[in-house]
Amino acid sequence: MSTPHNEANLGDIAKTVIMPGDPLRAKHIAEKFLENPKLVNQVRNVYAYTGKYKEKEITVMASGMGMPSMGIYSFELFKFYDVENIIRIGSCGAYVPDLNLFDIVLSKSIFTESTYALGFNNDDCHLVDTSNKLNEVIKATASENNVKLIEGDTICNDSFDPYMTQENFDKFMDRVHKQNFYPLSAEMEAFALCYNAKMLNKNATCLMTVVDSRFETQSATSEQREQGLDNMIKLALNSSLKF
Repeated sequence: MSTPHNEANLGDIAKTVIMPGDPLRAKHIAEKFLENPKLVNQVRNVYAYTGKYKEKEITVMASGMGMPSMGIYSFELFKFYDVENIIRIGSCGAYVPDLNLFDIVLSKSIFTESTYALGFNNDDCHLVDTSNKLNEVIKATASENNVKLIEGDTICNDSFDPYMTQENFDKFMDRVHKQNFYPLSAEMEAFALCYNAKMLNKNATCLMTVVDSRFETQSATSEQREQGLDNMIKLALNSSLKF
């Protein structure tokens, strides 16, 4: 069995998938953290690896950038590969001054101005919750491992936020606040993932590491990003042992 975007056979992909955006990050996670990782998809170089993490079978698969790409891959994983749980792991920008670089953020609700749900499902939906079931496990795992975790709401954008002018950003936030939504962070994929999970009665959530901020002049180096992201990756993997 395969889809137009995934050459894996049924059974090649685990029930729980850890999903970074970058295919090379998926490769890094598989090689660094999984035992005997097997490459099960490389269509369009969107790598998926399945292996064991502390005796638990886990798949790590890239989503690509943006909601359309995440929408395709997560839908097919849920619909055709019997995946039950997806944890998106990625980077985010801080929307509040008390978030610091490399803080780990767990999304509760996700708002978007995108018409993803309208186009895909004739549903004028712009707000979706992440999985409380997954979030409770992640929070407990963070506490057990003394990992600082910040939970809050997230914006999912169609455009890369740092490229917005300040004037456009201020207008954007005015629109968001009129929806009674006050996000801590911003990223570009989580709404599509969690909307698909809602539609198909599956579980999905989003873990992010802060790598830039509108309140910081300094940005993360590549080495800092790797270490900061590895802390988030280990939290996702350790949480997945309990699903």
